[in-house]
Amino acid sequence: MTAATAIPVPRYADGDELASSVIHGIGILLSIAGLAVLVAFAAMHGGARAVTASAVYGSSLILLYTASTLYHTVRGETAKRRLRICDHIAIYLLIAGTYTPFTLVALPGAWGWGLFATIWSLALLGSALELGLMKRRGLAALLYVAMGWVGMVAFKPLLEHLQVGGMVLLIAGGVAYTLGVPFYLWRKLPYHHAVWHFFVLAGSVLHFLAVLLYVLPGGQ
Repeated sequence: MTAATAIPVPRYADGDELASSVIHGIGILLSIAGLAVLVAFAAMHGGARAVTASAVYGSSLILLYTASTLYHTVRGETAKRRLRICDHIAIYLLIAGTYTPFTLVALPGAWGWGLFATIWSLALLGSALELGLMKRRGLAALLYVAMGWVGMVAFKPLLEHLQVGGMVLLIAGGVAYTLGVPFYLWRKLPYHHAVWHFFVLAGSVLHFLAVLLYVLPGGQ
């Protein structure tokens, strides 16, 4: 057993697990449809970069919701431990995947490529931590926060190249994720984990709309 799989798996009430599975199961279906819509829209209105960025983003959504749904559905202890690792890695990949259309399509030049390289480097670092390939796993929580806010260094360039509606949806999505955190931590609240997953799904929908309606129409 590796250090990663030796970590105890949190236990949630059966109803909470079922609700979480259903909510993120819906996320899988929406993500599959979303990937098709994004790629088709990018092909019609943008270039190869927009199509690639859309494919990466859509795939990261599917990966996250599939990993989460399986994690909350499976009952076996060993499988659940491994799926928990996959779920956590998928979070890093979703954050980086969400940034990808904004960095490669909305942001030009050095700003876009610099932020793209930074966010994906952090995602790879986080994945290594989850797999136990690196020590000091306590860094994982800090990486989630750092990745979520690193885009703020490019706030002004984004504001210059993205319409106000796109910025509103981008920020609203971040707020939705953030509002879910207290419920994630509020373990005494019935169905607290399912409520957290609802906010995650809401954040994903808002970011999807930002990409579809404001990033891709100006795609290269």
